[in-house]
Amino acid sequence: MEIAKPDVKFNINEELFRKYWRILKLARTPKREEFQKIALVAAVGVLIVGLIGFVIYELMLLLP
Repeated sequence: MEIAKPDVKFNINEELFRKYWRILKLARTPKREEFQKIALVAAVGVLIVGLIGFVIYELMLLLP
């Protein structure tokens, strides 16, 4: 007994490639100001997460 493979008329990889290529054609490099804002927001996020982790660590040391 053989299991028949489904008849797929398009290649999934080719379809994904076309979608990604369309997005890449629309994309552009950010200007310096945009990059600085994005970097600042990312750095603030990292600092907040680190601060929360540090506070939890200190609480775990203080509380038996």
